Amino acid sequence: MKTELLEGILTLKVDMIATLAMAVCLLLIGYTLRKKVAFFERFCIPAPVIGGLLFAIIVLILKMSNIITIQLDTTFQSPFMIAFFTTVGLGGSLKLLKKGGVFLIIYWLLSGALAIFQNIIGVVFAKVTGLHPMLGIMAGAVSMEGGHGAAAAFGPTAESMGFAGASTVALSAATFGLIAGGLIGGPIARYLIEKNNLKPEEVNSLELETYRELAATGEKSEITSNLMFVHIALITVCMTVGAMASGWFSEAIDFALPGYVGAMFIAVIFRNINDQVKIVKLDQHLIDLIGNISLGTFLSMALMNLKLWELFDLAIPMFVILVAQVTFMAIYCIFVCFPLLGKGFDGAIMSAGMAGHGLGATPNAIANMGAVTEKYGPSPRAFLVVPLVGAVLIDIVALPTIVWFMNFFQ
Repeated sequence: MKTELLEGILTLKVDMIATLAMAVCLLLIGYTLRKKVAFFERFCIPAPVIGGLLFAIIVLILKMSNIITIQLDTTFQSPFMIAFFTTVGLGGSLKLLKKGGVFLIIYWLLSGALAIFQNIIGVVFAKVTGLHPMLGIMAGAVSMEGGHGAAAAFGPTAESMGFAGASTVALSAATFGLIAGGLIGGPIARYLIEKNNLKPEEVNSLELETYRELAATGEKSEITSNLMFVHIALITVCMTVGAMASGWFSEAIDFALPGYVGAMFIAVIFRNINDQVKIVKLDQHLIDLIGNISLGTFLSMALMNLKLWELFDLAIPMFVILVAQVTFMAIYCIFVCFPLLGKGFDGAIMSAGMAGHGLGATPNAIANMGAVTEKYGPSPRAFLVVPLVGAVLIDIVALPTIVWFMNFFQ
C-alpha cells in the first residue's frame, strides 16, 4: 500500500493482496454483525453485503469530507466471480428437472419469464426517467432476480461497454431488492392462503422422504486434499475453456458474451455428460463450499469498491424503477404464478418463494416460505422446487436473457 496526493486530496492505493485481505476480513465482520443485528438476520442480508457496504459508506464519508480517498486493486474479483458461476453450472443437472416434476418445470419457466419482464420494466422506466436503457437493465433482472451475484458480475461488463456507474447502480438496486423481497413474500402468501381458505396438502412419510432425497442433489464425501484438488482442477479447467468459448463466440457473431457465462455453460455441459459416463465423482457438498467461498469473496470485494457518490444524480430515477419492479413482482406472484402453480397451498408458498428470490436471493425465498409454513403448515414440495430453481437452474435461463438485453441496448 502507498499514499500520494492526487488533485489535492490524499489518496491511499491498496494493492491486490491487501484488498483481498480486507475483503475477507469484511466478510467475517459481516457474519458477526448478521448474528448480532436482528434486522440483518430477519431479511437474510448476506454477510458480504453487510461488510462490503459498511466499508463503502465509510469510504464515501472520507471522500466527501476531503480527508482521504481509497483506491482498491480488485484483480482477484474476476477469478472468484468466474469460479462461483462455474460451481453454479456444475450443479445444473438436468436429472433434477425429471425428478422435480411438473411443478419444477412450471416454476422454472415462470422464473425465466420473470427475467424478461424485469428487463422490460427496467428499460421502459429508464427511458421515462431519462436514463440510458443499460442502467435500466442494471436495475432489472441483473439486480432483481440475479441478486448481488449477477449485479457484481454484469456491472463491470456494462462499465466496460462505456456505462459509468453501472456497478454501483446494479449493486445498490440488488440491496434494495433483497430487503423488498423479504418484506412482500410473507404478506403475499398470507393473502392467497386466507382469501382462498387453503390448507396444507397431506404428505405421507414415504413422499416426505422422497422429497428429502431429491433435495440432496449430490454425493457427499470426506473432504481430503486430493478431493479438493480434483474439484479445483475441474473448476479451473471449465473456467479456462469457458473463457475461450466466450471469446470465440463473441468474435464469430459480434455478440458480447462474458467469460463467466461461457464458464457456467461449459460446466453445465460437463456435469450432464459426467452424469452419464462418470468421468469423475463429483461431491456437490464440496462444490457448494467452493462456490460459497468464491461468492463471498468476490461479493465482498465488489461491495467494498462501490462508488456511492455516483448514485447522487440517479437516486430518483432508480427509486421509480425499483418501486415499479416491486409492484410488478406482487402482481406477478398473485395473478400469474399462483394460478399456474395450481391455486393450492403449495402454489401460495411457492409464490412467496418467487417474491423472495425474484427480488433478492434464494435465502430470502427460504426465509419467506419458512415464516409462512411455520404459521399455516408444511409444504415439502415448495422447499424442493424453489431452492433447486432459485439457486441452480434459474441462471441457465436468466443469464442469456440478460446478455441479449445488454447487447441489444448497448
